[in-house]
Amino acid sequence: MHGKAVPLALREHGHKWLCCVADLGMIEESASDDAARDDDGRDTAGNEAGHDSDDTDALDAYSRTVMSVAETVLPSVASVSVRTNRGGGLGSASVISADGYLLTSAHVVEGARTIEAAFADGRVAAADVVGRDPLSDLAVLRARDEVPAPVTFGDASRLRVGQLVVALGNPRGLSGSVTAGIVSALGRSLPTQSGRVVDEVIQTDASLNPGNSGGVLADSRGRMIGVNTAVAGIGLGLAVPINATTRHIIDSLIETGRVRRAWLGIAGAQITLEPQLAERIGSRTGIQVAGVSAGSPADVAGIKRGDIVVEIGGRTVNSTTAIQAMMVEDAIDKPVEITVWRNGALVDAVTVPLELDARGA
Repeated sequence: MHGKAVPLALREHGHKWLCCVADLGMIEESASDDAARDDDGRDTAGNEAGHDSDDTDALDAYSRTVMSVAETVLPSVASVSVRTNRGGGLGSASVISADGYLLTSAHVVEGARTIEAAFADGRVAAADVVGRDPLSDLAVLRARDEVPAPVTFGDASRLRVGQLVVALGNPRGLSGSVTAGIVSALGRSLPTQSGRVVDEVIQTDASLNPGNSGGVLADSRGRMIGVNTAVAGIGLGLAVPINATTRHIIDSLIETGRVRRAWLGIAGAQITLEPQLAERIGSRTGIQVAGVSAGSPADVAGIKRGDIVVEIGGRTVNSTTAIQAMMVEDAIDKPVEITVWRNGALVDAVTVPLELDARGA
């Protein structure tokens, strides 16, 4: 493979070098260690030996990237100590506004009686919960004293698998910890304590441990693109993405302390449509209804188990995420048409979504 261009951004892992493409560009792959070299230090093709130099340059570039992110983001990351009726807990949070708002995971501050945020510059501030949203596992706090400068939000929808990411937080109470890795996968689902699922979750191999929850997942430019929220297994971390949906949730928590959602009362899974139906509706997938809650808006409208939902309000439905994205505050108590595929025909039904909180969810 000598001379072939390969993507390289190095992270040492035992005696292996892991590669990612996003931030460090392309370099030429070096010759193997056993390539024949003559007495002048040239290989048999007459090229100067540059293996060590290439590795050093790539490692330095990787290190400079991670150090730059740490220097940019760490001052805005707080170690969070929480006291509840059941005892104490630790987590992380990030400053998201100059007037003292912090972002963390909802489960970190569940049942909190007192919250204390400590920053790298020595500042310590008491904080209060402004709003929690267990359905997205996000919460907003408000510090009672001055805080460092806020982080800069990025856009997780622009991430690519293999991209360099840096996790910053306070694992096991060790403040100011930094780990780096890559985006291992996108579009994962994360079950929450509420029983709902957070979609479009980022999977990374950057090491995450208890206490990292609520911390920052940043891209190579130091922009926050995720909230570290779970450790699913050794070498596997998950983060709630920072995107248009979650930014709306954050804004709602700041403005009203809660997030209002609409509810249809159906559960289902994505399936591949038959070619003729896919061509007819312009989508290759739909949502097959696996269950309908008794007395729910969908039940009242006549939606049945086995139906395949293909449109809601004239918009194509090709994933459960698409349905959740439609069930926003503006959809509450407003009639909407649902189109399903049933027994070889398209059937329309009109339903009125209710507010999710109204049923105690």
